[in-house]
Amino acid sequence: MAARSSWKGFLKLSLISIPVKAYTATASGSSGIHLNQLHAECNSRINYKKTCPIHGEIPSDQIVSGYEYSKGQYVIVDTDELDKLRTEDDKAINIDTFIRPDTLDQMYASGKCYYLIPDGPVAQKPYTVLHQGMVDSERYGIAKVVMSGKEQVVLLRPVDSLITMTQMSYDHEITKPSTFEDELVKTPVEAEELKLIKTLIDASTPKKFDLSQYKDVYTQKLTQLIEAKVAGKEIVAPPVQEQAHIINLMDALRQSVAKAQKEAPAAVAGKPPKKMAPSVQKPERAARKKKSG
Repeated sequence: MAARSSWKGFLKLSLISIPVKAYTATASGSSGIHLNQLHAECNSRINYKKTCPIHGEIPSDQIVSGYEYSKGQYVIVDTDELDKLRTEDDKAINIDTFIRPDTLDQMYASGKCYYLIPDGPVAQKPYTVLHQGMVDSERYGIAKVVMSGKEQVVLLRPVDSLITMTQMSYDHEITKPSTFEDELVKTPVEAEELKLIKTLIDASTPKKFDLSQYKDVYTQKLTQLIEAKVAGKEIVAPPVQEQAHIINLMDALRQSVAKAQKEAPAAVAGKPPKKMAPSVQKPERAARKKKSG
């Protein structure tokens, strides 16, 4: 667990108030490799300094926040004044409503995710009751909370034995799908094409999805590149894999289905692949006959 919580306050539902601490769900140090900007001529690192056009470089303790209400005119907003704006409700996660899991499109839950942990012995029982209630009723919570100087709408979900909180986008912050309707052309779908794509989807669906199988391959390759350059080794590009030439959509679907069903036993954890439709088998038989001849 992280050494310090990101937020402390109360998880509120009607008259129930549960002291909680929020810990970010993103593991520290998992953001990959960061490359620094250097001067190409001497390889010195590029620095970014906070400067005032009148007084030059300014230390952080002499910097205040301000809002530009007119061109070149600012009103200073002190941090103490911001704290005074916060009411007791602003220091709490206020649950407004509960929804079924399939009610909300996942594109809205696009912000940071946190684990909410009971803060102290008095919080343990109500926290457990709320968690179990959400699990049994299969409901997610929608709440509001002030974090990072902004009122956030958040999604509360029971995950294992914890309650998680995910920052959401407001409705006006999401571009609606209808915006791009003019970019789409209504295209008829053949029955055989639809049958094949459904077969491909089914063959590519495991019994249990395991996200841990996905690795940051790019970062691994970048690490190897850096280590090789530090060691003074020559960098050799891997051979380019030739892609199979696909004549049309039907050929692409048939070959994709055959490939997916061939790999299905490993992907579906022992589940035997479904028999291919005759339309999928024929091209393979023809290819084998041609090859043997």
